[in-house]
Amino acid sequence: MAKSTLRKVTMALLAPAMAIGATVGLASAPASAAVWSSCAQYGSTSLNGYTLYNNIWGSGAGSQCIWANSGTNWGVWADHPNTGGIKSYPNATKAINKSVTSLGSLSSSYNVTVPSSGAYETAYDIWDTNHRYEIMLWMNKTGAVGPLGTSQGNVTLGGHSWTVYKGTNGSNDVFSFVRTSNSSSGTVDVLPILKWIKDTKGWFGNVTIGDVQFGFEITSSSGGLNFTVNSESVSSS
Repeated sequence: MAKSTLRKVTMALLAPAMAIGATVGLASAPASAAVWSSCAQYGSTSLNGYTLYNNIWGSGAGSQCIWANSGTNWGVWADHPNTGGIKSYPNATKAINKSVTSLGSLSSSYNVTVPSSGAYETAYDIWDTNHRYEIMLWMNKTGAVGPLGTSQGNVTLGGHSWTVYKGTNGSNDVFSFVRTSNSSSGTVDVLPILKWIKDTKGWFGNVTIGDVQFGFEITSSSGGLNFTVNSESVSSS
């Protein structure tokens, strides 16, 4: 399925804000008042070193609202129709801006609560600074969703077992690591994955890693579904 490289970075900066489903969406935020919420199409804010994006980018999207208690505790209510194509990628972004060889460590922990219906995946999206390469880590998936490209086989890296896919969306190469079983919490060691791509497979050189994003790539959530990041952290040295 086609992906847009602009959806998570450039469009969030360039596209005009657009209010969508404000009344319904904000009502679904947690009882304790969130410090920030938005139903704007590309609503964003920065909290505790993370930038949050509502990021409704796909065609045929419905309503979606994001709320946050902090940069690492946030969630989304989304009501997207049961049609094909990705509708949104609400996420929290942490800037890294270090080359693969200069990184001493890069890891992340995650704890999410996700619905049992709909079509989506919970995923990291990691970009180099030139946006030539996109590395996706799918921690769980539900419904009719699948990665770009063709299977490259299975590998165990960073504390998880994955099926690896290699493809392109016409603008950049996409390397997708799909966990062989769903996980809603844990820790992933990202640096060995990047080194495997660079050194073992030779799919890129000593690129500079720009952003590590974590969120929910939603294809459908008809009737309104809640997605919650109970906690998350990205650390590097």
